[in-house]
Amino acid sequence: MMTNKILALKYRPQEFKDLIGQEVMAKTITNAIKYGKTPNAYLLTGIRGVGKTTTARLIAKALNCEKNNSPSIICSDKIFCATCQEIMHSNHIDILEMDAASKTGIDDIRELIENSKYSPTSANFKIFIIDEFHMLSKQAFNGLLKTLEEPPSSLKFILATTEVRKIPVTILSRCQRFDLKRVSVEQLCNHLRTIADKENGKISDDAIKLIARTSEGSVRDSISLLDRALITQSINDSKEIDDIDVREMLGLADKSKIILLFKEILSGNEKNALKYLSEFINDGLDAKNFLNDMLEVLYLFSRRLSLGPIVKDMSISEREVQMIEEYSNNLDIQDIGLFWQLTIKTIDDLRIVSNENLTLEMFVIQLVHLKNIHEGKEISNVESTTNKLSNENLVDKKINNKQLENNIPNQIKNQMKNTDQIKTNPIKEPSNRDEKKSKIEITSFQDLIDHANKEKEIELKYDLERNVKLVSFNTGTMDISFNEKLNKNFIKTLTEKLLLWTGERWIISLSKNMKAKSIYEKNLEDKTNKIKEFKSSKIAQDIKTAFPDAKLVDFKEGD
Repeated sequence: MMTNKILALKYRPQEFKDLIGQEVMAKTITNAIKYGKTPNAYLLTGIRGVGKTTTARLIAKALNCEKNNSPSIICSDKIFCATCQEIMHSNHIDILEMDAASKTGIDDIRELIENSKYSPTSANFKIFIIDEFHMLSKQAFNGLLKTLEEPPSSLKFILATTEVRKIPVTILSRCQRFDLKRVSVEQLCNHLRTIADKENGKISDDAIKLIARTSEGSVRDSISLLDRALITQSINDSKEIDDIDVREMLGLADKSKIILLFKEILSGNEKNALKYLSEFINDGLDAKNFLNDMLEVLYLFSRRLSLGPIVKDMSISEREVQMIEEYSNNLDIQDIGLFWQLTIKTIDDLRIVSNENLTLEMFVIQLVHLKNIHEGKEISNVESTTNKLSNENLVDKKINNKQLENNIPNQIKNQMKNTDQIKTNPIKEPSNRDEKKSKIEITSFQDLIDHANKEKEIELKYDLERNVKLVSFNTGTMDISFNEKLNKNFIKTLTEKLLLWTGERWIISLSKNMKAKSIYEKNLEDKTNKIKEFKSSKIAQDIKTAFPDAKLVDFKEGD
């Protein structure tokens, strides 16, 4: 290697033309500086590693460079002026860089404002660069408002953030905003190849492509990963680093192997599916990375089913395209939806289950059985099905249920306590006599309540109105939360009744959204609001005048 300096710093852009994927932004900024139309404050947004802080320093250099009048030809690494060199090393007296993540309070901003009153010592402009700007407190934001709007003519603010939504609109309106884009895989690949060649690194194109994809559009992340790979390569200079080496370095699964695992799941071959999973685990696979890769594979299959043949691009190899084309014939979009829900649920389960390998194994088993059940038209809902499958397999493997139960929120425990009962008393299929009844269509939550009342299912109706909080409702699916008073057999009972009434299995998901309200709570709130409205009406005032001692004890609307 040419130097011991890390590559992310060594190849940090020193001119606007060196910025990757930000050509439009760079042109806008340089033109503004060239014609003297610079704003009081710049706001640079974007994900980590796309060049926000680098761009801030380039703006500072362009405004203060001693050698060049044109901002597009500021000092490069070959011809540093004193000002540009000091800015590049973050030690110029007139260029203040502040990390808002560590200096969040109003006192820090007051000190900054006090410093803004003084003219620059040697530069054309005094420039305040505030990184992680969204981390400031509310008081700090308010304290900065006036100075941002009308700063001294020799002062410029450059603000950088990854969370623009956390910044007050009063601040946003005082800044000229520039959104730095994620850099495309192709651009990253070209950039990484250039760096690798300069460093005399032996690394394959597939390995570079994998690094570019893994970095998710972040230039800094991609260069840092390349640096790690080249360090690995330097130990054995004769060997070229390939994508397998990079996967081992990052703890990633081979996407083609995940597709093969998916094939076994689709075939209902539980033994082979678990065999593939065992190989992943033995290779040191990170559980969350595996599940995220599974989501990506599901997305590729859904794209194939919805949009037709996949056009080869930088994110997927030719072999993977062929495999998806071949295996998608045994799949439909409904399968994708069910698998996607279960994968998301499993990612959430990783937070409460200490044994990640066990979680992954149960996940694969559930996918196999979910596919088999779906093909046999015997699936009721993702939640109840996965609970049933989990219960069966946990019993087989003699897992301590109390250990799991301790990690489950109290709100959900009541619905999870009766899994043994669900196993021993499976949902009853409608009898021939029941099938003769005309099936109904339930298109809303209120339809469900009304039909429960019609069928004299009083307890079910009571739970639906008072203890269930509807999050979302579509024909065949609903997402609910509930209070602690909900009957422990509610999910099982509701699933049975919906199957009996509609002839269809419904997907009932338990949501963690606690902001939703029950029908009873909504009605009570509406009634309270109407009483308040009536009390302020003229007729109520007239009644109060005529009968001073009268009190409103209830409110009932007429037909």
